Amino acid sequence: MTNSKEPSLLGQLSAEFAGTMILILFGVGVVAQVATSSDGSLGDHDSIAWAWGLGVALGVYVAGRISGAHLNPAVTVALAAFQGFSWRKVLPFIGAQTLGAFVAALIVRVTYSDLIRAADPGLTSATQTIFATLPGNGTAPVSIPIAFLDQIVGTAILVFVIFALTSARNNGPLANLTPIVIGLLVVGIGMAFGANAGYAINPARDFGPRLASFITGYGTAWVDQNGTQYWWLPIVAPILGGLLGGLMFKVLIDRYIPSEDAPQPVGRE
Repeated sequence: MTNSKEPSLLGQLSAEFAGTMILILFGVGVVAQVATSSDGSLGDHDSIAWAWGLGVALGVYVAGRISGAHLNPAVTVALAAFQGFSWRKVLPFIGAQTLGAFVAALIVRVTYSDLIRAADPGLTSATQTIFATLPGNGTAPVSIPIAFLDQIVGTAILVFVIFALTSARNNGPLANLTPIVIGLLVVGIGMAFGANAGYAINPARDFGPRLASFITGYGTAWVDQNGTQYWWLPIVAPILGGLLGGLMFKVLIDRYIPSEDAPQPVGRE
């Protein structure tokens, strides 16, 4: 027999935990592989972007049926602000997402512990980027205001397109391909907006692994490569960016989508 009831809150939180964990296992895992490869033979920025996108797609497939697969506090807040998601579920969802990211990062940290120690015995910002984002990816001279703007822009794009893809009244992907397209969206953001701040675009993705790195030896986990407090930026900026993206979708697209029984525009099948 199939269960026709709406999943319980516990079930939804379990799905958010598991989906985010899968996302981070692939995302943080690929950065660990690239960062600890001495000759660059095990990947580059493109492989990082693709693995993050695959991680997102697979995480959405894991959790989508049960929780809607937010996997990102910025998405959860935007859904509550603009799409009727219950505000009482926002903090529990964020907690589950952050815990899933934290656990996944611990798994990667232990699995790659030998290679990390060999590549960076002092556990510096050289490998901190495995777990958490830094301005200019820890090397380029990117200012805090530009990194902040970058995260707003990247997350606004993410939420804007997610809303477009998942709107019941819009022409979304068919045959359960939405997770794949959302994964490709993340690949595109990574390839177009990865330089300034590492495209966290997800507070749980950054804070959970950052905390995991701190408790496993990264004493500078909360600051950037210049010693400036940075941990707050990939939390605040993506939340603001998600709200901006959701607002833009409502203003520019949602109110103009015709109802299903409306006449089709000229040139549209």
